[in-house]
Amino acid sequence: MGSELTYRRHEPQTISDSYSPKPNKPWLSVIRPIRYMLREQRLIFVIVGILIGAVFIAVLPSSTTNASNRQITYRDAYSVSEVAQMMNPGRPVYRPGFGGLNSGGKVPLGLKRKGLRIVVTGGAGFVGSHLVDRLIARGDSVIVVDNFFTGNKDNVMHHFGNPRFELIRHDVVEPLLLEVDQIYHLACPASPVHYKYNPRNALTPDLAGVRSCYDEGKRTAETLAMDYHRGAGVEVRIARIFNTYGPRMCIDDGRVVSNFVAQALRKEPLTVYGDGKQTRSFQFVSDLVEGLMRLMEGEHVGPFNLGNPGEFTMLELAQVVQETIDPNAKIEFKPNTEDDPHKRKPDITKAKDLLGWEPKVALRKGLPMMVSDFRQRIFGDHKDSSSSA
Repeated sequence: MGSELTYRRHEPQTISDSYSPKPNKPWLSVIRPIRYMLREQRLIFVIVGILIGAVFIAVLPSSTTNASNRQITYRDAYSVSEVAQMMNPGRPVYRPGFGGLNSGGKVPLGLKRKGLRIVVTGGAGFVGSHLVDRLIARGDSVIVVDNFFTGNKDNVMHHFGNPRFELIRHDVVEPLLLEVDQIYHLACPASPVHYKYNPRNALTPDLAGVRSCYDEGKRTAETLAMDYHRGAGVEVRIARIFNTYGPRMCIDDGRVVSNFVAQALRKEPLTVYGDGKQTRSFQFVSDLVEGLMRLMEGEHVGPFNLGNPGEFTMLELAQVVQETIDPNAKIEFKPNTEDDPHKRKPDITKAKDLLGWEPKVALRKGLPMMVSDFRQRIFGDHKDSSSSA
């Protein structure tokens, strides 16, 4: 017996187990939407909505223009690697830095840049401390690693108490594990007084010159950096730094600018080695820091020469120091030092073309700032040396 349904009249009715679908009526699929639109004036409301939308778009054309501009700004503000990161959000993009993962770089206009976590080895030294100042001012968190062989806490003391600044006393010849986005490796004594005193880690038995520990050390560092880059995929940037001067230089480090300035302030003869015709180029420290940061944030490995191509003979430099400090300062000639290069002038064409960088501060503009710093450290104030001697 089949299943039963009870209706209002309580009359049992037999339902057949077999199923017979109703005949298909394809014309209903066309008629039903039309009936729905015509019922209760729905069609009128649709037309009115379309007209309102058209009027809104016509009255506010600037919105489309602004959106287009934002799109162009967004596109131009990102590098190729950062666009790749947007297309593949799960894949990290390795940005400039010695092995660092950098989520920074350029950001769309109007958005605040996210600060990076950056290590500066030698960050309490002359160049490193100026770099730290720029990074902190940019909003980054900075870890300074320095053994104070040539660096000085006074150079970074003004950052003490800043939660984005850390200082670690450590010699970089020993391992140190830190999680950071970028590493600026500036832990290298660059003055003759210091690198001759401690020439370790640059054993060069076939090159016995007194400068070989310095020259070959730089060459070895570049080789190791490129080996890690090619073999392990570590992102590196290589800068070749030429003569740099400015505040916070070691006063008696044996380099010619600091020698001349200190000697003139102390009323001592300016010591010129050889005939004084050998040339050097001098860049102000702020120009170098700008070049290092552009190199780090760029897409090119290098090496890049960072220096000022304007040449001065040693006699010309001595005359500029005389003009700046003491026109009556005497010049004293001594035998030239061993392995002293006769000419040192950087070719910065590559840095100009690929980094958009070139030095801006002329020697006669930068030297007075260095003199003011030296005068304060030698005599304890900003007064003229003649009143303090």
